[in-house]
Amino acid sequence: MSCRVSNFSTFRFYLSTRKMEQYFEGLKNIAITVCDEEGNILDMNQHSADVNSHGKKIVGYNLMNCHPEPAKTKLKGLLEHQQLNAYTIEKTLADGSKVKKLIYQTPWYKQDGAFGGLIEYSVEIPFEMPHFVRQPKQ
Repeated sequence: MSCRVSNFSTFRFYLSTRKMEQYFEGLKNIAITVCDEEGNILDMNQHSADVNSHGKKIVGYNLMNCHPEPAKTKLKGLLEHQQLNAYTIEKTLADGSKVKKLIYQTPWYKQDGAFGGLIEYSVEIPFEMPHFVRQPKQ
């Protein structure tokens, strides 16, 4: 891929983006899916492709075509109102094992501040885990 660099700041951003993509591809227990403001899937890391039934072939498709109700209505609302949505799920895998996940759907914004769409992080978490309450230092 060629990169036309108009200034050093743009070049640094490009290099930073390429480096971040390398990190995201190496994640084995976090699925990351990115969509635009209309719900069109822009990209996903390899783990997301592995856990979605059609893999990276769905890049370019609209999320509304990949989800049944009531998820479709929820996604429309998140996009329309640029909202965050977070919850946990428990899923039984094909081999009968179970996995617990934190689903975190958050708006992302372009460099100019315009709404870009949503990023979904699907993070495998332990069924039982500690919870810590941190107090400000006095």
